[in-house]
Parts: sequence; C-alpha cells; structure tokens
Amino acid sequence: MRLPEYPQSYWLATSKPPTFEPLPKDIETDFAVVGGGIAGLTTAYLLAKEGRRVALLTANKLFSGTTGYTTAKITAQHDLIYDEYIQHFGEEKARLYYEANRDGGAFIANVVRENAIDCDYAEEDAYVYAAEEANLAKLSKEHAAYARLGIPGEYVDGIPLPVPAKGAVVMKGQARFHPLPYLSFLAAEIVRLGGRIYEDTTANKFAEEDGRARISTHRGHSVVCDAVAACSHFPFFDNGFYFARLHAESSYVLAVKSDYDYPGGMYIGADEPKRSIRSVSYGGERLLLVGGESHKTGQGENTIKHYEALEAFAADALGAREIRYRWSTHDFATLDNLPYIGQATPGSERLFVATGFRKWGMTTGTVAGHLLRDLMLGRDTRYAELYGPARFEADPGVKTFVQQNADVAYHLVKGKLEWLGKQPEDLGPDEGAAVRILGHRAGAYRDPEGQLHLVDTTCTHMGCEVSWNEGDRTWDCPCHASRFDYRGEVVKGPAKKALKRIES
Repeated sequence: MRLPEYPQSYWLATSKPPTFEPLPKDIETDFAVVGGGIAGLTTAYLLAKEGRRVALLTANKLFSGTTGYTTAKITAQHDLIYDEYIQHFGEEKARLYYEANRDGGAFIANVVRENAIDCDYAEEDAYVYAAEEANLAKLSKEHAAYARLGIPGEYVDGIPLPVPAKGAVVMKGQARFHPLPYLSFLAAEIVRLGGRIYEDTTANKFAEEDGRARISTHRGHSVVCDAVAACSHFPFFDNGFYFARLHAESSYVLAVKSDYDYPGGMYIGADEPKRSIRSVSYGGERLLLVGGESHKTGQGENTIKHYEALEAFAADALGAREIRYRWSTHDFATLDNLPYIGQATPGSERLFVATGFRKWGMTTGTVAGHLLRDLMLGRDTRYAELYGPARFEADPGVKTFVQQNADVAYHLVKGKLEWLGKQPEDLGPDEGAAVRILGHRAGAYRDPEGQLHLVDTTCTHMGCEVSWNEGDRTWDCPCHASRFDYRGEVVKGPAKKALKRIES
C-alpha cells in the first residue's frame, strides 16, 4: 500500500479551521488554558461566558493534534466499561460517570442547535457487538450494568451490518458530528467574548509567584494569571508524576467510499482486533469510517500492516472500493481508565489538569470543560471526587502502575541494547529505519527524492529510544508517546525539543 507522507484526516481535509498568531509578548489575564482540543476550548469558552479574561495557548495550529484525528462520536458508550466501573468504583461513581458524559453530549447538542452550526450532527444508536462466544458473557454483564444504572439500552442478538455478530449491547440516542465546525464556533466565541487564542505557543514551565500563576513559553514570553488549566494531550508541567500514570495507544482509521447501503448506527467490536464503523457525510458525500488495530504507541510492528488490515476488512465486509483518507490516532489512558480532571497535585489551587480521555474525548472533553470551570471559579461540583487526579485505587491502580512502569523500563533498556543490522545505504526511497552509524544508534529516512535525513533516536523527553512508524513516517517513543517527524521536529509531546539532527 502506498501511503501519503503526511496522513490527512477527513475532518482537516474537509474544513478550514481559524488561525491565530503566536503569543507576541508577556501578558496578564484572569485564567490561562493550555491546549486547543475540545477540553481546552470548552474550558476557555465557559470561562469567557462568565465574563472572565482568558488566554488559550496551543503548541501547534488549532485542531492539528488529537482533535483533528478523532472519530467524533458523541456518546456515553465508551466500549464495555460500566460493569467494570461498578466492580472497581461502586455503583454511585459508575452512575456519575454515565450522567457526566450524558450531560456532556447534551451540552454539545444544545450548542449546535441554538447556534445552527452546520456540522453534520445526527443522533444514532451506539452498539458494542461480539462475534466470539467468549465475549457474549461480557455483553450480558454490561447490559445488566445498564439496567442497574438506568442507562437507556438493550441487548440484541445481532447488528444490521454484514459483519459477524452474535450479540450486541445498544445505547440509545447517542450522536456523531463533524467536530471542527463546532470547535471553530467555540474559538470564535472565545474571541468575541474578549478571550485571546495564541497558536504556535508551547508552554514550558509552571510556577507560583506572589499569589499568582506564571506560565513560561518556549519563546521566552510568559502569561501571569490566577489559575492555569492544562488541557493538552500530555500535561506540560513536570510535577504530579503524570509521565508514570499515563500510557498512550495508537489506532488507525480509514475513510472509505462504498456502495453499501449503510443502515445507520455506530459500532465497535468487543473482540480483538477491534473494529469501529460509522458513517460521515459532508458536502453531499457519504463515506464510512473504519477504525481499529490498537497498540501501545511506538510498540507496533510495521505500522502499514494496520492500515492494510483495515483496508481488507472494509473491502470484504463493507464493499469499500476507494480509500479517501487515512490517519492514526494517539490517545492517553490513565491507570484505572478514568480521566484525570481537577487539581493537578494535592494542595495546588492554581494548577488544574484534564487528560487521559482514552478514545472518548468528545463527551469527556466537554465534561472536563465544565468541571474545570467550576473548580477554577471556586464552585462545588459533584464530579470532583470521581475525576480527581489525586485518587489512587488499589484495584486496578497499583497493578497497572507497576506494569506500566516496568514496560517503560523495558523499552528504555531495550532501545539502548537493540542490535541494528541496517545501514543508511540499505534504505531505498521513502524508507526509514533505526541504523547504526560509527557504532551509535541513529534514525535514518530517505525521502522520495533520495535525500537522507539522520536524527539521534534518543527521545528528548526522558531518554527512551524512538522507533520508526512506517505508516505515518514519524519517529514514535514507546515510553511516553512523544512523536517526531522524519526531520526530528516535535509532532506531539510530552517532548518539547526536537531530536538532534546528524549531518550525513
């Protein structure tokens, strides 16, 4: 399969996000928000509606990160989770989680309708289906959890798609949309209400000085404010040990053209490898989004094989005849699969965080916006304990913490000792690999014109060795999911510095 050098998501290809200038100087404001995804924009929008001065900082262009590569489901059905949450956290907290995400979806729907946002918003039922007998018991338990929590849904014996399914759990009245017109509206409203948005502005450090918060940026400027909300994909600050409490997963999406008469609905498989299916329409065109093939970021084999597997599935099951767009998504998960939203560290009243949404950022990011607004304004909220980052459940938190950090240590050592048989001259056009140059590990990519690009493969975050992502043409860190382009420039953090270039 021939892949484009830079994958372009359907959303980014079919819309034109607004643009803003970088932070030009030191500023003072009431609140600062770091991160231009749905959590950051919702937080800034809600604070601006309260009449507060807000500055939103994003390291890249708006929507060029995780938000531009979502599947854009607005749903409280986050795979098979409610039975798990009841077992780990109790029925009350599991119900709170559902109600928070239900209300997050309702907020999006109200904003869309009240402001007539043209974003292909449509309500559809959401399904988790299983083809293997072993997973039917999980579906039955999930359906029982729905009943206990008062979630509108049902158990069905099959799904209206030509894919193997022996049973499914349905959550009624969910939705999907084109996220960028909606988020562009929030951005425009932030500015109209007196807020400021600064692109290409990387937050480097957080400090508390004289009773206020200070953010330092990579260009040497600063933002002084009453409180900061860190809503970036990975927190920009160092305290709180978030590098050890989060892990990243990659998955893949194809937007395909098919003659199949799609019956509606949003579907995700309970079996492995997972498959996610839904439709999109924009500009009069109907496409199907087919996703799946999850693995820990930087720890996959040949990543092109993930796209090839999805292509084969889409062709066989759905009659896909053309791939219009393809992209990969990178999402962070917490130790216990509940997002971290709230005070970043115990006792900190000026630094807040929202991260670990897994693959469900649309509703969870909206929940985060409301929760952070209330906390930053000193209001009580019934969701603070549920999402509080200070929590540390022994089951499954401790086990996951140990496993996760053992995995990081393994890849830290593995990268240093790995035997590399390739040399730069072994690479053909549009090929990349880790190579050995004068006894040292390096990353090499030969572009389609034959020019060789060499980088030091040591991640600038915490020193793990990055690996080549053939599908997306990036260098990915297996420890904390930093990503760099073939020239070594940062694509996604937590790394803030580029890989060192090596002269060829």
